[in-house]
Amino acid sequence: MDLVVIQPLKGRHCGECHQGPLEMHVLESGVPVCLDCADLGHLVYLPRGNAAFTRRAREGSSLFAVVVRLNRRRSRYERQGLLVEEAALARAESACLADAEARARRRARDAERRAAEDVRFTAALTAEILRLFPWCPPERAAGIAAHASVRGSGRVGRTAAGRSLDAGAVTAAVRASVRHLDTGYDALLAAGADRHRARARVAADIDAVLASWRASSGEAPPGTADGRAERQTWAGRKRR
Repeated sequence: MDLVVIQPLKGRHCGECHQGPLEMHVLESGVPVCLDCADLGHLVYLPRGNAAFTRRAREGSSLFAVVVRLNRRRSRYERQGLLVEEAALARAESACLADAEARARRRARDAERRAAEDVRFTAALTAEILRLFPWCPPERAAGIAAHASVRGSGRVGRTAAGRSLDAGAVTAAVRASVRHLDTGYDALLAAGADRHRARARVAADIDAVLASWRASSGEAPPGTADGRAERQTWAGRKRR
């Protein structure tokens, strides 16, 4: 059975040495006795709050006592901490510090691993955007992928479909980027337009941009030298 030490709510004096008021005491036959008279004065107080620290200190101390205090509202004694040997407390502190350092190193490794995973996924998402929309400017595809795949953002790239590079999810990410950057959608929202009506108003503009990016791999993007030459050749054939 655990030794119990009481933190009194009001000043008490030791029944043996008459020292007081006491911060802590034990009860012997209903009489408060100070820690020195109870042969517990060599123990040090460890407040509650860190379960691992408390457990290690208790396990490492050959003698310990549970410290309690009366909760008048609940009419019961509640645990406040432990009295343990100073050497046990020091050993527990060292062990917990080592654990904290190990956890910090593990967090750093995990952060590096996640960062590398994010770089690989963003590159894969960029490649998939360019596969579905080969006329999309590469820097724009990279920007869409970086925005959609921010960890913890809840954006399309972080969904299960996005992580699997589902074509619908990838298209949704591209469509969202076009909506905000290539149409007047944000201006409509700023003017107080209803979101659904604003989306309906810019839907045709979004479709036009996506159609211009959704070309077969054998065609050259508009505005390039190859694209202009191709259009000139076609115009010449029509005239003949």
